Amino acid sequence: MDHLLSTIIFLPIVGVLVLLFINKENHSAIRVVAFVFSLVEFILSLPLFFLFNNATHEMQFQEVVPWIESYGITYHLGIDGISLLLVLLTTFLTVLCILSSWSAITVRVKEYMISFLFLETGMVGALVALDLVLFYVFWEVMLIPMYLLIGIWGDPKRRIYAAMKFFIYTMAGSVLMLVAILALYFFNLKATGIHTFGVLELYKTVIPVGTQYWLFAAFAVAFAIKVPMFPFHTWLPDAHTEAPTAGSVILAGVLLKMGTYGFIRFAMPLFPNAAMVFLPLICILAIIGIIYGAMVSMMQADLKRLVAFSSVSHLGYVMLGMFALNMQGVEGSVYQMLNHGVSTGSLFLLVGMIYERRHTRMISDFGGLSKVMPVFAVIFMIVTLSSIGLPGTNGFVGEFLILLGVFRSKIVYGVMAATGVILGAAYMLWMFQRVMFGEIKNPENMKLKDLNMREIATMVPLVLLIFVMGIYPKLFFTKMDVSVDHFLKGFKAKYEMKGEAPTPRLTSILTVESVRERVSPSSGTN
Repeated sequence: MDHLLSTIIFLPIVGVLVLLFINKENHSAIRVVAFVFSLVEFILSLPLFFLFNNATHEMQFQEVVPWIESYGITYHLGIDGISLLLVLLTTFLTVLCILSSWSAITVRVKEYMISFLFLETGMVGALVALDLVLFYVFWEVMLIPMYLLIGIWGDPKRRIYAAMKFFIYTMAGSVLMLVAILALYFFNLKATGIHTFGVLELYKTVIPVGTQYWLFAAFAVAFAIKVPMFPFHTWLPDAHTEAPTAGSVILAGVLLKMGTYGFIRFAMPLFPNAAMVFLPLICILAIIGIIYGAMVSMMQADLKRLVAFSSVSHLGYVMLGMFALNMQGVEGSVYQMLNHGVSTGSLFLLVGMIYERRHTRMISDFGGLSKVMPVFAVIFMIVTLSSIGLPGTNGFVGEFLILLGVFRSKIVYGVMAATGVILGAAYMLWMFQRVMFGEIKNPENMKLKDLNMREIATMVPLVLLIFVMGIYPKLFFTKMDVSVDHFLKGFKAKYEMKGEAPTPRLTSILTVESVRERVSPSSGTN
């Protein structure tokens, strides 16, 4: 197990090398090889869960190898209870994405599978990297395959526009983050005389509050674009709508979480004073995103675009819970990252399945599908209820904890965020009613075939996970409890090293005492 993380990162690249030697016309062999490598990847990631030590906050399965020693750049990998669950989500969804692409992708199948395996390497690498340069490398590795997936295999009408928009937005944020990484390196070098990009070492560096503002802002913009937070969200609906089904699933399920993960792993613990200064602004933007995303979703005529805008709303909850800075809020935030990947990923898969049959995503083109596709209707219903947070499903646990944490932190924010739950139920149930019930007015819908065995095999694991996460969340919380507790303690300790930050108008509601109360681990557990 000494090199388990490296194996998981680079196994997809081995799959790419194998695919290079397969004739591009042999689509069946290409699909099988890609699926087998993704499945083995998922199986290899399972020991991370079962061998993980729940009692320690220390990074586990660490690998440290000098890379560019003169500048303190190391190949440093490791996971804690937060990144562990996101790595498992990544390997799990990749298997289902490749399986769902079996009949949907018929052109350039070899290049498609190569892009997907490259993307998996980038995603896993970014989640386990503990060196800022290494993290940035994997962050950029994710960009190119996703750009290709949208630009080559997306909807022919606007795929180039969507791909370029995705690339420009993400690249702009990446440049800001790179500048901040270099500035942080030189500041630490001047303060300590130590060459390092290591995250664990930089956590210990005390940075003047004025400097923190600029560095946090650069990291925050990069991560906010990736989430995406309002008003940086405009690239997302286009990217989701134009991407192939599997591209939308992995974009919603994993890539968007790179932004939220970036906040909790880098921006907040490195710059706690600045995080507290910007906290009200981020919370307000998150609430705007929750309500705006829900209201715009309600007005969509395109199924896929509706699900895309719902991501803006759901990820607003993730950001709000994270900045509640208590156990309930942060654990709910991490759990909601997983929930969103499962529920919204499932919705995109279901939309893709119906699109393969009807070649339309317009809600008005459907109606009464439950009569001809009963299995599809049942699964769609379960996933819809999961997305709106019905008790007993995964969505309820995450949203409940987030709202509980936010109410403990600031009641006004909690009240405003709770309206998003009502709006979410409204647009999801209204969409389900229009698609599944009523008379079948379009003759083409009478001929639709229900899900085949491959499609059922794709959806059953997701449905099971919806109920497991909803009924027995302790299975997952025990993995993250200690890590979240350590995050909050570390945030509080580093904040107090500098005392209270200067009080511009933005932070007039904050005091050192309120910060201590907000981030106190004793404020409760899940």
